[in-house]
Amino acid sequence: MPTPYARADAIRVGVVGYGGAYHMGRTHLSEMRAAGMTPVAVAEIDPARLAVARTDFPGIQTFDTLDAMLAEAAVDLVTVITPHDTHAPLGLRVLASGRHCILEKPMAISTAECDALIAAARARDLLVSAYHNRHWDGWILHALAVARAGTLGEIVRVDLRMGRHQMPGPTWRSHRRISGGILYDWGVHLLEYALQLLPGPVIEVSGYAHEGYWARQPGAPHPDDANEDEAQLIARLADGRHINLTITSLDVAPKPGIMEVVGTRGSFLWLDWQSCQITEVRATGEKVVTTVANHPSEGHRFYENIAAHLTGQAPLIITPEWARRPIHLLDLAGRSAREGRALPVIYP
Repeated sequence: MPTPYARADAIRVGVVGYGGAYHMGRTHLSEMRAAGMTPVAVAEIDPARLAVARTDFPGIQTFDTLDAMLAEAAVDLVTVITPHDTHAPLGLRVLASGRHCILEKPMAISTAECDALIAAARARDLLVSAYHNRHWDGWILHALAVARAGTLGEIVRVDLRMGRHQMPGPTWRSHRRISGGILYDWGVHLLEYALQLLPGPVIEVSGYAHEGYWARQPGAPHPDDANEDEAQLIARLADGRHINLTITSLDVAPKPGIMEVVGTRGSFLWLDWQSCQITEVRATGEKVVTTVANHPSEGHRFYENIAAHLTGQAPLIITPEWARRPIHLLDLAGRSAREGRALPVIYP
């Protein structure tokens, strides 16, 4: 563990990337500040966004490159909020400078990149983690509570699905070299949910993909390097249980719900952002279906845990090894789809 800071406000924090999409730079710095840490620096290539950062956080230092920020700012922890393919190279530069590092999810886009980040952090006794704030989304908190109460019986499988019939938009998220592929954006969140519900060892991954349909259409973005039209990951656990993840841009009639936890005596279906459906079989054989509101989300706990860990008050929840797990499975699924065979999971 890194040497503890005396107080949370002694942890000076900065971000790389202050782009306008989703206001993520502002969100990260605001959550860091709410957890007690002190925002001091922003690096961003767009001068207009640097001006926004100075308005959002009066007095904050701004830089047009990461290297300038690392050379000139008294910053202890840096969060990387940039396109997926830049996470590992930028994160390694942060760690090489002796700073703690958070990577926006996904941690990286390959197992090798994750392993390099973990090794660099260990060599310097630094923290590295990925921003899995959705670890505390209301629907997964709700599903875990229902499962732990025994309502579902023994969990048999977790099905995860998202998407519809729609041409991908013209952003880097639909550009495979940058994004990692169709499974990497929302898929990494969904897979992380499933690994909470089924935490046992995964031994094998099979991947399936269809590609080329949208790339052939007029006006298609990135026709020479588009994401897959649809991809599926099936992960087999050592005890035979399994996880099914499908992200699609082809399905004209998608099934209701995003996450379904299937057990021997019940199921939990995350229907949408507001509600879930719990189906259980009573001892009498009667099947009861209940639709209720999701639990409130608690994503603020991510940076609260980072601050508590760096001040010696709590173990790290999103460890780098935990953040590596979904990336390794996604990496294997892509290889499996290309090679047409199941692949074994390799633990570090």
